[in-house]
Amino acid sequence: MDYQLVKKPRILCLHGFRSSSAILKKELEIWPEFVLNMMDLVFLDAPFPAEGEPSGEGKFPPYYEWFESNEDHSEYRNFDECVAYIEDCMVRLGPFDGLLGLSQGALLAAALPGMQKHVVALTRIPKIKFVIIVSGGQLGGKEFSAPKVTENAFSSTIECPSLHFIGEKDFAKQNGIELLKSYLDPFVIYHHEGHGVPKLDEKGLEIMLSFIQKIKRLL
Repeated sequence: MDYQLVKKPRILCLHGFRSSSAILKKELEIWPEFVLNMMDLVFLDAPFPAEGEPSGEGKFPPYYEWFESNEDHSEYRNFDECVAYIEDCMVRLGPFDGLLGLSQGALLAAALPGMQKHVVALTRIPKIKFVIIVSGGQLGGKEFSAPKVTENAFSSTIECPSLHFIGEKDFAKQNGIELLKSYLDPFVIYHHEGHGVPKLDEKGLEIMLSFIQKIKRLL
């Protein structure tokens, strides 16, 4: 078989808060090259310049953010504009098979299939076939309110295949675990690291490869 002729899942990748497409691309290089080569990854910068400096060691400006919220997450800014921007990019750069998100990008990636199901977002593009959620969770979660446009996103089970990375030391761990209830038969990679893209140990690699084989059957 000529593996060059095998269609790869085409994935739109959404970076974290006050980060960039270039940074996420670099962060994903912690995964084996042969795994990355099994996917056609397209990296997108968020539409808004960051309103502050990111945390972390490395500094690689410029930085972008998808949306802003106040401290108690009772108010959101730029969220509707962000979703419209993602849809415009998916129309212009697509078609895409699925989404990959890290941190704030993962909050969006997790919500968009449910929003699409309820016809409040992504109405001009084909159905999202799968999502990969890294250090993500459910927008709002148990403790906070969520943007109004997402209020029904998790009201029923989301049936597209999903792969979730949940870190033992991640501050978003509990929200990530809660999100699993919203997806049908989720694939889950538990790891011992914190908030970010983890290395793939032997078990994690096995789960990752199983998930990629599953989504390839949807293409």
